[in-house]
Amino acid sequence: MAKSPGENGPRSPAAGGSLSGTRESLAPGPDAAATDELSSLGSDSEANGFAERRIDKFGFIVGSQGAEGALEEVPLEVLRQRESKWLDMLNNWDKWMAKKHKKELDMSPGDSKWLDVIERDLHRQFPFHEMFVSRGGHGQQDLFRVLKAYTLYRPEEGYCQAQAPIAAVLLMHMPAEQAFWCLVQICEKYLPGYYSEKLEAIQLDGEILFSLLQKVSPVAHKHLSRQKIDPLLYMTEWFMCAFARTLPWSSVLRVWDMFFCEGVKIIFRVGLVLLKHALGSPEKLKACQGQYETIERLRSLSPKIMQEAFLVQEVIELPVTERQIEREHLIQLRRWQETRGELQYRSPPRLHGAKAILEAEPGPRPTLQPSPSIRLPPDAPLPGSKGKPKPHKQIQKEQQKQEKASGQLEKIPMPGQAKVVIAGGDACPPQDVPPKDPVHQDPAPQDSAPLDSAHHCSKESLTSQESEDTYL
Repeated sequence: MAKSPGENGPRSPAAGGSLSGTRESLAPGPDAAATDELSSLGSDSEANGFAERRIDKFGFIVGSQGAEGALEEVPLEVLRQRESKWLDMLNNWDKWMAKKHKKELDMSPGDSKWLDVIERDLHRQFPFHEMFVSRGGHGQQDLFRVLKAYTLYRPEEGYCQAQAPIAAVLLMHMPAEQAFWCLVQICEKYLPGYYSEKLEAIQLDGEILFSLLQKVSPVAHKHLSRQKIDPLLYMTEWFMCAFARTLPWSSVLRVWDMFFCEGVKIIFRVGLVLLKHALGSPEKLKACQGQYETIERLRSLSPKIMQEAFLVQEVIELPVTERQIEREHLIQLRRWQETRGELQYRSPPRLHGAKAILEAEPGPRPTLQPSPSIRLPPDAPLPGSKGKPKPHKQIQKEQQKQEKASGQLEKIPMPGQAKVVIAGGDACPPQDVPPKDPVHQDPAPQDSAPLDSAHHCSKESLTSQESEDTYL
Protein backbone atom coordinates (compact mmCIF):
# COMPACT_ATOMS: atom_id res chain seq x y z
CA MET A 1 0.00 0.00 0.00
CA ALA A 2 1.19 3.53 -0.71
CA LYS A 3 1.84 5.92 2.13
CA SER A 4 -0.66 8.70 2.71
CA PRO A 5 0.50 12.25 3.46
CA GLY A 6 1.70 12.69 6.97
CA GLU A 7 2.63 9.07 7.62
CA ASN A 8 6.26 8.01 8.10
CA GLY A 9 5.80 4.30 8.25
CA PRO A 10 3.44 1.46 7.63
CA ARG A 11 -0.13 2.01 8.69
CA SER A 12 -1.09 0.30 11.92
CA PRO A 13 -4.28 -1.75 12.20
CA ALA A 14 -7.48 -0.16 13.40
CA ALA A 15 -8.34 -0.11 17.03
CA GLY A 16 -10.60 -3.08 16.69
CA GLY A 17 -7.83 -5.10 15.09
CA SER A 18 -9.87 -5.73 11.97
CA LEU A 19 -8.05 -5.70 8.63
CA SER A 20 -11.20 -6.06 6.55
CA GLY A 21 -12.05 -3.27 4.11
CA THR A 22 -15.11 -2.15 2.27
CA ARG A 23 -15.69 -1.33 -1.37
CA GLU A 24 -15.80 2.36 -0.46
CA SER A 25 -12.39 2.20 1.17
CA LEU A 26 -10.91 0.74 -2.04
CA ALA A 27 -12.42 3.42 -4.28
CA PRO A 28 -10.08 6.23 -5.46
CA GLY A 29 -10.42 9.38 -3.37
CA PRO A 30 -9.64 13.01 -4.17
CA ASP A 31 -5.96 12.46 -3.39
CA ALA A 32 -5.68 9.51 -5.79
CA ALA A 33 -3.33 11.36 -8.16
CA ALA A 34 -0.84 12.15 -5.41
CA THR A 35 -1.10 8.61 -4.15
CA ASP A 36 -0.34 7.19 -7.62
CA GLU A 37 2.73 9.40 -7.89
CA LEU A 38 3.99 8.13 -4.58
CA SER A 39 3.19 4.52 -5.42
CA SER A 40 5.16 4.72 -8.65
CA LEU A 41 8.36 5.68 -6.88
CA GLY A 42 9.34 2.10 -6.11
CA SER A 43 8.22 -1.43 -5.35
CA ASP A 44 5.79 -2.48 -2.66
CA SER A 45 8.67 -3.26 -0.31
CA GLU A 46 10.06 0.26 -0.68
CA ALA A 47 6.66 1.82 -0.01
CA ASN A 48 6.29 -0.23 3.17
CA GLY A 49 9.66 0.75 4.57
CA PHE A 50 11.59 -2.38 3.56
CA ALA A 51 13.86 -0.76 0.95
CA GLU A 52 16.99 -1.87 2.82
CA ARG A 53 16.10 -5.55 2.55
CA ARG A 54 17.55 -7.74 -0.17
CA ILE A 55 15.46 -9.59 -2.75
CA ASP A 56 16.39 -12.99 -4.13
CA LYS A 57 16.22 -13.82 -7.84
CA PHE A 58 12.67 -15.15 -7.51
CA GLY A 59 11.36 -11.86 -6.03
CA PHE A 60 11.10 -12.96 -2.39
CA ILE A 61 12.46 -10.80 0.43
CA VAL A 62 15.52 -12.51 1.83
CA GLY A 63 14.68 -13.93 5.24
CA SER A 64 10.93 -14.16 4.66
CA GLN A 65 8.90 -17.36 4.77
CA GLY A 66 8.73 -17.83 0.99
CA ALA A 67 12.43 -17.17 0.42
CA GLU A 68 14.82 -20.08 0.16
CA GLY A 69 18.04 -20.46 2.06
CA ALA A 70 21.47 -19.90 0.67
CA LEU A 71 21.16 -20.42 -3.08
CA GLU A 72 23.89 -22.08 -5.04
CA GLU A 73 25.23 -19.82 -7.75
CA VAL A 74 24.76 -21.39 -11.17
CA PRO A 75 27.75 -20.82 -13.48
CA LEU A 76 27.15 -18.56 -16.43
CA GLU A 77 28.10 -21.34 -18.88
CA VAL A 78 25.37 -23.59 -17.46
CA LEU A 79 22.78 -20.82 -17.76
CA ARG A 80 23.79 -20.29 -21.39
CA GLN A 81 23.46 -24.02 -22.10
CA ARG A 82 20.00 -24.12 -20.53
CA GLU A 83 18.89 -21.12 -22.54
CA SER A 84 20.16 -22.64 -25.80
CA LYS A 85 18.46 -25.94 -25.05
CA TRP A 86 15.11 -24.24 -24.36
CA LEU A 87 15.36 -22.31 -27.61
CA ASP A 88 16.07 -25.53 -29.50
CA MET A 89 13.16 -27.28 -27.79
CA LEU A 90 10.74 -24.47 -28.62
CA ASN A 91 11.87 -24.37 -32.25
CA ASN A 92 11.67 -28.20 -32.61
CA TRP A 93 8.92 -29.03 -30.16
CA ASP A 94 7.52 -31.97 -32.15
CA LYS A 95 10.94 -33.62 -32.29
CA TRP A 96 11.50 -33.36 -28.54
CA MET A 97 8.00 -34.51 -27.69
CA ALA A 98 8.27 -37.41 -30.14
CA LYS A 99 11.26 -38.70 -28.19
CA LYS A 100 9.22 -38.85 -25.00
CA HIS A 101 6.17 -40.24 -26.82
CA LYS A 102 8.29 -42.88 -28.51
CA LYS A 103 9.58 -44.18 -25.20
CA GLU A 104 6.07 -44.40 -23.78
CA LEU A 105 4.73 -46.31 -26.79
CA ASP A 106 7.74 -48.60 -26.97
CA MET A 107 8.00 -49.43 -23.27
CA SER A 108 4.29 -49.89 -22.53
CA PRO A 109 3.21 -53.54 -22.32
CA GLY A 110 0.19 -53.21 -24.62
CA ASP A 111 -3.15 -54.98 -24.71
CA SER A 112 -2.84 -58.77 -24.60
CA LYS A 113 -5.76 -59.34 -26.98
CA TRP A 114 -3.90 -57.47 -29.74
CA LEU A 115 -0.43 -58.79 -28.90
CA ASP A 116 -1.47 -62.41 -29.46
CA VAL A 117 -2.92 -61.64 -32.89
CA ILE A 118 0.13 -59.59 -33.89
CA GLU A 119 2.52 -62.38 -32.89
CA ARG A 120 0.58 -64.90 -34.99
CA ASP A 121 0.82 -62.62 -38.05
CA LEU A 122 4.54 -61.83 -37.89
CA HIS A 123 5.81 -64.87 -39.83
CA ARG A 124 3.24 -64.33 -42.61
CA GLN A 125 4.67 -60.99 -43.74
CA PHE A 126 7.12 -61.48 -46.64
CA PRO A 127 8.66 -64.70 -45.26
CA PHE A 128 11.19 -64.80 -48.11
CA HIS A 129 12.60 -61.36 -47.42
CA GLU A 130 15.89 -61.31 -45.52
CA MET A 131 14.45 -59.01 -42.85
CA PHE A 132 11.59 -61.34 -41.95
CA VAL A 133 12.94 -64.77 -42.86
CA SER A 134 13.92 -65.80 -39.31
CA ARG A 135 11.52 -66.05 -36.41
CA GLY A 136 12.44 -63.56 -33.71
CA GLY A 137 14.84 -61.74 -36.02
CA HIS A 138 15.34 -58.00 -36.00
CA GLY A 139 12.76 -57.52 -38.77
CA GLN A 140 9.99 -59.34 -36.92
CA GLN A 141 10.93 -57.60 -33.67
CA ASP A 142 10.64 -54.16 -35.28
CA LEU A 143 7.37 -55.16 -36.96
CA PHE A 144 5.98 -56.25 -33.60
CA ARG A 145 7.06 -52.96 -31.97
CA VAL A 146 5.48 -50.82 -34.72
CA LEU A 147 2.15 -52.67 -34.69
CA LYS A 148 1.99 -52.77 -30.90
CA ALA A 149 2.75 -49.04 -30.72
CA TYR A 150 -0.15 -48.32 -33.07
CA THR A 151 -2.59 -50.21 -30.81
CA LEU A 152 -1.43 -47.97 -27.95
CA TYR A 153 -1.57 -44.85 -30.10
CA ARG A 154 -5.08 -45.60 -31.41
CA PRO A 155 -6.67 -47.97 -28.87
CA GLU A 156 -10.14 -47.35 -30.33
CA GLU A 157 -8.99 -48.92 -33.62
CA GLY A 158 -6.58 -51.52 -32.28
CA TYR A 159 -4.92 -53.82 -34.81
CA CYS A 160 -6.05 -54.86 -38.27
CA GLN A 161 -4.28 -57.67 -40.13
CA ALA A 162 -3.97 -55.54 -43.28
CA GLN A 163 -1.71 -53.14 -41.37
CA ALA A 164 1.03 -55.76 -41.06
CA PRO A 165 2.12 -55.80 -44.74
CA ILE A 166 1.91 -51.99 -44.84
CA ALA A 167 4.23 -51.73 -41.83
CA ALA A 168 6.55 -54.41 -43.23
CA VAL A 169 7.03 -52.51 -46.50
CA LEU A 170 7.80 -49.36 -44.54
CA LEU A 171 10.36 -51.18 -42.37
CA MET A 172 12.20 -52.29 -45.50
CA HIS A 173 12.97 -48.64 -46.25
CA MET A 174 13.23 -46.80 -42.92
CA PRO A 175 13.89 -47.29 -39.18
CA ALA A 176 11.15 -48.49 -36.86
CA GLU A 177 10.26 -45.08 -35.44
CA GLN A 178 9.90 -43.48 -38.86
CA ALA A 179 7.91 -46.50 -40.06
CA PHE A 180 5.50 -46.07 -37.16
CA TRP A 181 4.81 -42.39 -37.88
CA CYS A 182 4.47 -43.12 -41.58
CA LEU A 183 1.93 -45.84 -40.75
CA VAL A 184 0.02 -43.28 -38.68
CA GLN A 185 -0.09 -40.91 -41.65
CA ILE A 186 -1.38 -43.64 -43.96
CA CYS A 187 -4.10 -44.72 -41.52
CA GLU A 188 -5.21 -41.20 -40.59
CA LYS A 189 -4.79 -39.11 -43.76
CA TYR A 190 -4.28 -41.31 -46.84
CA LEU A 191 -6.70 -44.14 -45.98
CA PRO A 192 -8.79 -42.96 -42.99
CA GLY A 193 -11.26 -45.47 -41.65
CA TYR A 194 -9.85 -48.42 -43.62
CA TYR A 195 -8.70 -50.25 -40.51
CA SER A 196 -11.60 -49.45 -38.19
CA GLU A 197 -13.66 -52.20 -36.61
CA LYS A 198 -16.59 -52.28 -39.07
CA LEU A 199 -14.46 -51.60 -42.20
CA GLU A 200 -17.11 -49.14 -43.36
CA ALA A 201 -14.65 -46.94 -45.28
CA ILE A 202 -13.40 -49.84 -47.43
CA GLN A 203 -17.00 -50.89 -48.17
CA LEU A 204 -17.80 -47.34 -49.27
CA ASP A 205 -14.72 -47.22 -51.51
CA GLY A 206 -15.74 -50.55 -53.01
CA GLU A 207 -18.98 -48.98 -54.20
CA ILE A 208 -17.05 -45.98 -55.52
CA LEU A 209 -14.69 -48.26 -57.46
CA PHE A 210 -17.59 -50.19 -58.97
CA SER A 211 -19.33 -46.98 -60.04
CA LEU A 212 -16.16 -45.60 -61.65
CA LEU A 213 -15.68 -48.91 -63.47
CA GLN A 214 -18.88 -48.28 -65.41
CA LYS A 215 -17.23 -45.26 -67.06
CA VAL A 216 -13.80 -46.84 -67.51
CA SER A 217 -14.85 -50.31 -68.73
CA PRO A 218 -18.58 -50.87 -69.32
CA VAL A 219 -17.91 -54.46 -70.38
CA ALA A 220 -16.27 -55.40 -67.09
CA HIS A 221 -18.90 -53.52 -65.11
CA LYS A 222 -21.74 -55.32 -66.87
CA HIS A 223 -20.12 -58.73 -66.34
CA LEU A 224 -19.57 -58.18 -62.61
CA SER A 225 -23.13 -56.90 -62.24
CA ARG A 226 -24.56 -59.91 -64.05
CA GLN A 227 -22.52 -62.28 -61.88
CA LYS A 228 -23.55 -60.33 -58.73
CA ILE A 229 -19.99 -60.23 -57.45
CA ASP A 230 -19.62 -57.80 -54.57
CA PRO A 231 -16.57 -55.48 -54.87
CA LEU A 232 -15.37 -56.58 -51.43
CA LEU A 233 -14.59 -60.02 -52.83
CA TYR A 234 -11.77 -58.76 -55.03
CA MET A 235 -10.78 -55.24 -53.96
CA THR A 236 -10.43 -55.55 -50.17
CA GLU A 237 -6.88 -56.87 -50.22
CA TRP A 238 -5.93 -54.57 -53.11
CA PHE A 239 -6.91 -51.40 -51.30
CA MET A 240 -6.21 -52.22 -47.65
CA CYS A 241 -2.70 -53.52 -48.43
CA ALA A 242 -2.07 -50.93 -51.17
CA PHE A 243 -1.35 -53.79 -53.64
CA ALA A 244 1.67 -54.93 -51.58
CA ARG A 245 0.42 -58.54 -51.78
CA THR A 246 -0.80 -58.39 -55.37
CA LEU A 247 1.74 -56.79 -57.72
CA PRO A 248 5.36 -57.67 -58.51
CA TRP A 249 7.76 -55.87 -56.22
CA SER A 250 9.04 -53.41 -58.81
CA SER A 251 5.45 -52.42 -59.58
CA VAL A 252 4.65 -52.13 -55.86
CA LEU A 253 7.43 -49.60 -55.36
CA ARG A 254 6.33 -47.50 -58.34
CA VAL A 255 2.70 -47.55 -57.20
CA TRP A 256 3.67 -46.58 -53.65
CA ASP A 257 5.75 -43.66 -54.92
CA MET A 258 2.75 -42.31 -56.82
CA PHE A 259 0.41 -43.11 -53.93
CA PHE A 260 2.41 -41.07 -51.43
CA CYS A 261 2.65 -38.20 -53.89
CA GLU A 262 -0.94 -38.07 -55.21
CA GLY A 263 -3.00 -39.99 -52.68
CA VAL A 264 -5.75 -42.60 -52.90
CA LYS A 265 -6.69 -41.83 -56.51
CA ILE A 266 -3.63 -43.89 -57.50
CA ILE A 267 -5.09 -46.90 -55.67
CA PHE A 268 -8.38 -46.42 -57.52
CA ARG A 269 -6.60 -46.07 -60.86
CA VAL A 270 -4.56 -49.25 -60.35
CA GLY A 271 -7.69 -51.20 -59.44
CA LEU A 272 -9.55 -49.89 -62.47
CA VAL A 273 -6.66 -50.73 -64.80
CA LEU A 274 -6.50 -54.30 -63.48
CA LEU A 275 -10.26 -54.80 -63.85
CA LYS A 276 -10.29 -53.26 -67.31
CA HIS A 277 -7.51 -55.47 -68.71
CA ALA A 278 -8.68 -58.63 -66.90
CA LEU A 279 -12.39 -58.45 -67.80
CA GLY A 280 -12.70 -55.65 -70.29
CA SER A 281 -13.20 -57.56 -73.55
CA PRO A 282 -15.59 -60.33 -74.74
CA GLU A 283 -12.61 -62.60 -75.54
CA LYS A 284 -11.40 -62.46 -71.94
CA LEU A 285 -14.87 -63.17 -70.59
CA LYS A 286 -15.22 -66.46 -72.46
CA ALA A 287 -13.30 -68.23 -69.70
CA CYS A 288 -15.28 -66.47 -66.93
CA GLN A 289 -18.74 -67.97 -67.17
CA GLY A 290 -19.45 -68.06 -63.43
CA GLN A 291 -18.59 -66.34 -60.18
CA TYR A 292 -15.82 -68.78 -59.28
CA GLU A 293 -14.03 -68.41 -62.62
CA THR A 294 -14.31 -64.62 -62.48
CA ILE A 295 -12.90 -64.36 -58.96
CA GLU A 296 -10.09 -66.75 -59.84
CA ARG A 297 -9.23 -64.60 -62.84
CA LEU A 298 -8.95 -61.56 -60.58
CA ARG A 299 -6.89 -63.44 -58.01
CA SER A 300 -4.41 -64.75 -60.60
CA LEU A 301 -3.91 -61.76 -62.85
CA SER A 302 -1.85 -61.93 -66.02
CA PRO A 303 1.80 -60.94 -65.44
CA LYS A 304 1.65 -58.71 -68.50
CA ILE A 305 -0.86 -56.26 -67.04
CA MET A 306 1.08 -56.15 -63.74
CA GLN A 307 4.39 -55.38 -65.42
CA GLU A 308 5.90 -52.15 -64.15
CA ALA A 309 6.24 -50.23 -67.42
CA PHE A 310 2.81 -51.22 -68.72
CA LEU A 311 0.96 -50.66 -65.46
CA VAL A 312 2.49 -47.27 -64.65
CA GLN A 313 1.76 -45.95 -68.15
CA GLU A 314 -1.86 -47.11 -67.95
CA VAL A 315 -2.31 -45.61 -64.48
CA ILE A 316 -0.98 -42.22 -65.60
CA GLU A 317 -3.20 -42.08 -68.69
CA LEU A 318 -6.40 -43.17 -66.92
CA PRO A 319 -8.66 -40.08 -66.66
CA VAL A 320 -9.83 -40.47 -63.04
CA THR A 321 -9.39 -37.36 -60.93
CA GLU A 322 -9.70 -36.49 -57.26
CA ARG A 323 -12.81 -34.45 -58.00
CA GLN A 324 -14.54 -37.43 -59.58
CA ILE A 325 -13.66 -39.61 -56.61
CA GLU A 326 -14.97 -37.07 -54.10
CA ARG A 327 -18.17 -36.50 -56.09
CA GLU A 328 -18.79 -40.24 -56.27
CA HIS A 329 -18.00 -40.49 -52.58
CA LEU A 330 -20.82 -38.08 -51.76
CA ILE A 331 -23.24 -40.02 -53.96
CA GLN A 332 -22.38 -43.38 -52.38
CA LEU A 333 -22.43 -41.90 -48.88
CA ARG A 334 -25.97 -40.62 -49.49
CA ARG A 335 -27.06 -44.04 -50.71
CA TRP A 336 -25.44 -45.67 -47.69
CA GLN A 337 -27.34 -43.38 -45.32
CA GLU A 338 -30.63 -44.10 -47.11
CA THR A 339 -30.22 -47.88 -46.99
CA ARG A 340 -28.07 -48.58 -43.91
CA GLY A 341 -28.25 -45.44 -41.79
CA GLU A 342 -25.42 -43.32 -40.48
CA LEU A 343 -21.83 -44.52 -40.42
CA GLN A 344 -20.81 -45.86 -37.05
CA TYR A 345 -17.20 -44.72 -37.44
CA ARG A 346 -16.60 -41.05 -38.21
CA SER A 347 -13.27 -40.99 -40.01
CA PRO A 348 -11.40 -37.74 -40.66
CA PRO A 349 -11.50 -36.30 -44.18
CA ARG A 350 -9.28 -37.99 -46.72
CA LEU A 351 -6.33 -35.96 -48.01
CA HIS A 352 -5.17 -36.56 -51.57
CA GLY A 353 -1.41 -36.75 -51.50
CA ALA A 354 1.55 -35.10 -49.87
CA LYS A 355 0.75 -31.62 -51.17
CA ALA A 356 -2.74 -31.63 -49.66
CA ILE A 357 -1.36 -32.90 -46.35
CA LEU A 358 1.27 -30.16 -46.19
CA GLU A 359 -1.34 -27.51 -46.99
CA ALA A 360 -3.66 -28.85 -44.30
CA GLU A 361 -0.94 -28.82 -41.64
CA PRO A 362 -0.55 -25.58 -39.66
CA GLY A 363 2.23 -23.34 -40.87
CA PRO A 364 5.66 -23.65 -39.32
CA ARG A 365 6.29 -21.59 -36.26
CA PRO A 366 8.75 -18.71 -36.75
CA THR A 367 12.21 -19.57 -35.61
CA LEU A 368 13.01 -18.02 -32.27
CA GLN A 369 16.09 -15.84 -32.30
CA PRO A 370 18.36 -15.96 -29.26
CA SER A 371 17.54 -13.06 -26.96
CA PRO A 372 19.49 -13.88 -23.80
CA SER A 373 18.25 -12.55 -20.52
CA ILE A 374 21.83 -12.47 -19.24
CA ARG A 375 23.43 -9.44 -20.83
CA LEU A 376 27.14 -8.69 -20.71
CA PRO A 377 28.94 -5.41 -21.28
CA PRO A 378 30.02 -4.89 -24.92
CA ASP A 379 33.71 -5.27 -24.10
CA ALA A 380 33.30 -8.33 -21.85
CA PRO A 381 34.57 -11.67 -23.24
CA LEU A 382 32.06 -14.45 -23.77
CA PRO A 383 32.39 -17.59 -21.63
CA GLY A 384 34.83 -20.00 -23.17
CA SER A 385 36.17 -17.48 -25.69
CA LYS A 386 39.90 -16.91 -26.06
CA GLY A 387 41.80 -13.78 -26.92
CA LYS A 388 41.52 -10.18 -25.86
CA PRO A 389 38.15 -8.50 -26.18
CA LYS A 390 37.72 -5.74 -28.74
CA PRO A 391 37.48 -2.19 -27.41
CA HIS A 392 34.04 -0.63 -27.37
CA LYS A 393 35.01 2.09 -29.87
CA GLN A 394 36.30 -0.49 -32.35
CA ILE A 395 33.01 -2.38 -32.14
CA GLN A 396 31.06 0.82 -32.84
CA LYS A 397 33.25 1.61 -35.86
CA GLU A 398 32.70 -1.87 -37.32
CA GLN A 399 28.95 -1.55 -36.88
CA GLN A 400 28.94 1.83 -38.63
CA LYS A 401 30.92 0.43 -41.56
CA GLN A 402 28.48 -2.46 -41.92
CA GLU A 403 25.50 -0.08 -41.90
CA LYS A 404 27.05 2.15 -44.57
CA ALA A 405 27.91 -0.84 -46.78
CA SER A 406 24.38 -2.28 -46.51
CA GLY A 407 22.87 1.14 -47.30
CA GLN A 408 24.95 1.49 -50.45
CA LEU A 409 24.01 -1.98 -51.62
CA GLU A 410 20.31 -1.22 -51.24
CA LYS A 411 20.60 1.97 -53.30
CA ILE A 412 22.42 0.33 -56.24
CA PRO A 413 19.86 -1.32 -58.58
CA MET A 414 20.92 -4.46 -60.40
CA PRO A 415 20.98 -3.86 -64.18
CA GLY A 416 18.30 -5.57 -66.20
CA GLN A 417 16.49 -7.00 -63.19
CA ALA A 418 13.01 -6.29 -61.92
CA LYS A 419 11.81 -6.87 -58.40
CA VAL A 420 9.44 -9.78 -58.81
CA VAL A 421 8.92 -12.25 -55.98
CA ILE A 422 7.74 -15.74 -56.82
CA ALA A 423 7.60 -18.21 -53.94
CA GLY A 424 6.38 -21.78 -53.91
CA GLY A 425 5.16 -21.67 -57.51
CA ASP A 426 2.65 -18.88 -56.85
CA ALA A 427 2.83 -15.82 -59.02
CA CYS A 428 3.01 -12.53 -57.18
CA PRO A 429 2.33 -9.18 -58.85
CA PRO A 430 5.52 -7.45 -59.91
CA GLN A 431 6.67 -4.58 -57.80
CA ASP A 432 8.84 -1.59 -58.78
CA VAL A 433 9.12 -2.77 -62.37
CA PRO A 434 10.01 0.13 -64.67
CA PRO A 435 7.54 0.43 -67.57
CA LYS A 436 8.83 -0.30 -71.01
CA ASP A 437 9.14 2.37 -73.65
CA PRO A 438 5.97 2.14 -75.75
CA VAL A 439 7.91 3.16 -78.87
CA HIS A 440 10.47 0.38 -78.61
CA GLN A 441 8.15 -2.20 -77.09
CA ASP A 442 7.73 -5.29 -79.21
CA PRO A 443 4.15 -6.10 -80.11
CA ALA A 444 2.88 -9.14 -78.24
CA PRO A 445 1.61 -12.02 -80.34
CA GLN A 446 -2.15 -12.29 -80.47
CA ASP A 447 -2.30 -15.90 -79.39
CA SER A 448 -0.08 -15.42 -76.36
CA ALA A 449 -1.52 -16.53 -73.01
CA PRO A 450 -1.89 -14.15 -70.07
CA LEU A 451 1.05 -13.78 -67.75
CA ASP A 452 -0.56 -15.49 -64.81
CA SER A 453 -1.46 -18.59 -66.80
CA ALA A 454 2.18 -19.64 -66.70
CA HIS A 455 1.90 -19.95 -62.94
CA HIS A 456 -1.62 -21.35 -62.80
CA CYS A 457 -1.96 -23.82 -59.95
CA SER A 458 -4.43 -26.62 -60.52
CA LYS A 459 -6.46 -28.01 -57.66
CA GLU A 460 -5.39 -31.47 -58.69
CA SER A 461 -2.17 -32.67 -57.11
CA LEU A 462 -0.63 -33.41 -60.51
CA THR A 463 -2.03 -33.15 -64.01
CA SER A 464 -1.69 -36.08 -66.37
CA GLN A 465 1.17 -34.41 -68.25
CA GLU A 466 3.00 -33.61 -65.01
CA SER A 467 2.45 -37.17 -63.82
CA GLU A 468 3.93 -38.53 -67.04
CA ASP A 469 6.95 -36.26 -66.73
CA THR A 470 7.37 -37.22 -63.08
CA TYR A 471 7.05 -40.98 -63.14
CA LEU A 472 8.30 -41.98 -66.61
